[in-house]
Amino acid sequence: MSAAPPGGRGALSNPAGRFESRNSEAIDDGWDSLAGPLPPLQTIVRPLAARSIMTYNDSPDLGFDCSINPYQGCEHGCIYCYARPSHAYLNLSPGLDFETRLFYKPDAARLLEAELRKPGYRPAMIALGANTDPYQPIEKKLGITRGILEVLERFGHPVGIVTKGTLVERDLDLLAAMAARNLVAVGITLTTLDAALKRGLEPRAAAPAARLRTMQRLAAAGVPVRVMFSPVIPAVNDAELERVLEAAAAVGAISASYVLLRLPYEVKDLFRQWLQAHLPQRAAHVMSLIRQMRGGRDNDPAFGSRFKGQGEFARLLAQRFRLACRRCGLDRPRPGPELSHFRVPPCAGDQFALAL
Repeated sequence: MSAAPPGGRGALSNPAGRFESRNSEAIDDGWDSLAGPLPPLQTIVRPLAARSIMTYNDSPDLGFDCSINPYQGCEHGCIYCYARPSHAYLNLSPGLDFETRLFYKPDAARLLEAELRKPGYRPAMIALGANTDPYQPIEKKLGITRGILEVLERFGHPVGIVTKGTLVERDLDLLAAMAARNLVAVGITLTTLDAALKRGLEPRAAAPAARLRTMQRLAAAGVPVRVMFSPVIPAVNDAELERVLEAAAAVGAISASYVLLRLPYEVKDLFRQWLQAHLPQRAAHVMSLIRQMRGGRDNDPAFGSRFKGQGEFARLLAQRFRLACRRCGLDRPRPGPELSHFRVPPCAGDQFALAL
C-alpha cells in the first residue's frame, strides 16, 4: 500500500458536490513542481446554528428512528464514509472539504433538553453518531457529545453510540452509570487489524490496537460493547472478518454487526480514485466484486439489500459472519433499551415554585 495522502487525509481530491452549477478541473502545467510540495491542509471548525437536534427516519434497515449528530463533517477522513455526500448540501465538497471543513452544533444539549421536555415526547432509543463520529478529534476541545450525554443521563433516556474514537473513554463515568440502568450500548467500528491498511482507509482514526483497548475498558466498566466490522470491502478487508470478531470477543465485546461497503453519490468516484492510488493492481477486481453484490451497479440504495448486498459473495459473507458470531459467543440475544427510567427532571424555576 502506498503512503497516505499529505497531511494524513483520506480523499485525494476535492470535487464539487452534485448540486454545484459549476465545476473545475485541475491541470498540471508544471509550475507546481517548481514551487515544491503544498503545505498540509488545515482543519477549519465553525459553529452551525440548528433549530432542532433530533433527526428522524423511517428506514426499515435501521434499528432506530431517531438520531443525533453533534458534528457535520469528520476529521477521521475515512475514504468510504457514506456521510460524505451530506457536505454537498452545504455547497462544499464531499472530498477533502468533508475532512477539513467541520461544523459543530453549540446548542445541542440545550436543544435536546427542550425536545425531551415537550409534553408529548415519548422516549425511544436515540442513536448518537449515526452519520459522523461523535468522538472525532474536535470533541476533545468542544465537548458537545459530553453535553448531550449529560442531558440523556439526567433524563434517564436510552442511547446507542457509534464511534471509532478512543475519546469515548473520557465519558466512562457517565456511560458506566447509564449502563447500570441499561440505558447505553457502544458500538466500536473495527474495519481492520492491519495498521497500514487502517492508515490508508481511515487516516486520522484511532489505531486498531487502541480501539481494542477501548472495547476492553468499556466492557470492564460494565458498558455493553458491540464490534462493528464495517464496511466490508471485498478483496480489501473481507478476509479479516473472523479475526476481527475473535479479537473483539477476546476483549469483552458481546455482540457484532457488519455492513457491506456503500458507494452513494460522490463516494463512488472518491473510492475509485483511492483504489487506483493505494491498490492499483486490485482496483478492477475490487470494483467487479462490488458490482456483483450490487446488481451490476456501484451502489444499491434499496431497502433490504443496501447493507448486506446480494449474490453468491454476499451470501457467503453472511454465512461466515453467522458462524463466526456463534463460535465467538457474539450471537446471544441482548435486552432492548430500558425506557422505564425516563423522567423529566424539574427545572430550577419549578423547584423555586414548589418552595413557595
